[in-house]
Amino acid sequence: MTDAKATEAASVRGARPAELGLVDGLDIHARYQFDRTGGDFFDAVRVGTRVAFLLSDIAGRRETADPIAAATQDAFRARARELFAAGDANLTEGTEMLVQAINMAIIKAAQGGVCFAPTMLGCYDAQIGVLAYINAGGQTAMLRDSEGARPLPSASLPLGLTTHMPYEASMQAFEPGAKLLVVTKGVTLSMRGKTPFGPERVCEVLAGSKDESASKVCQAVLKAAYGFQKPGWLSLWRKPTPEDMTALAMVRSSKQ
Repeated sequence: MTDAKATEAASVRGARPAELGLVDGLDIHARYQFDRTGGDFFDAVRVGTRVAFLLSDIAGRRETADPIAAATQDAFRARARELFAAGDANLTEGTEMLVQAINMAIIKAAQGGVCFAPTMLGCYDAQIGVLAYINAGGQTAMLRDSEGARPLPSASLPLGLTTHMPYEASMQAFEPGAKLLVVTKGVTLSMRGKTPFGPERVCEVLAGSKDESASKVCQAVLKAAYGFQKPGWLSLWRKPTPEDMTALAMVRSSKQ
C-alpha cells in the first residue's frame, strides 16, 4: 500500500496553507489519501487561544468544487478572525455565526444554486479545554477520552442547501489526552465486496490508537480503510472512479 500523503495545506488551487498545530498542548492534523479527485477540503486557523477548523466534502469533481472550496476558505478565515478576535467572545455563538457565514459563501460560490456540502466545523478553546462544534451533514466524527471511544453526538443538515437553515453548536469537554477523529464518506464507504468500512471501524481504529500524534491517527484510519478494500468482479471490466478519503484528527496532550 502506498502511504497516505501528509498535507498541511488546504490543497485547493490558489488556497493558502492551513495553520495547524499552533496551540500549546494541542496537535491538529489532516491527511488526504493520494491526490484529491473530488471536493474534500480542510482548513484550520488560530485566533488567540482558540483554534477553528473545518472538514468539508463539497459535492462534485475537483474542477467544480475547487472554486467553491476557495471561497469557503476565504469566508472561514476572515470571519473566524472577526468573531474570535476578542478574548471574551462567546464560543457557542461565534461557532454558529461562523457556520452561517460559510454556508452563505458556499451558496454564493455555487452561483446561487444548491451545493451539497457536508461539513464538520469546530472551535477549540485552549484556556478552558472545551470544543464547540457543528456537524452539518453528519460527517463521521469519533471522540476518545476517559469514557472510551464513541461517536460525537449531534448532526444537522449539510451546508449549501438553503440560506434559512439555523445551526446550533454543541459543546464537548476536551480533556487532557482526548482525541477527535473526523473522516469523509470516502473512508466509511470503502468497500470489501458489498460491505462498507463503516463508522464502527473508524471508532475501532481510534479506540486502538496508542500514539499521541494526530498525524499518525489520520494515517492509521486511512491505511485501515484502504487496506479494507478488495477488488470486486466489476473491476475486471472497468476501473471505479477513486473516491477522496480524508481524515482530520485533533489530540490534546495528556501532560497538562
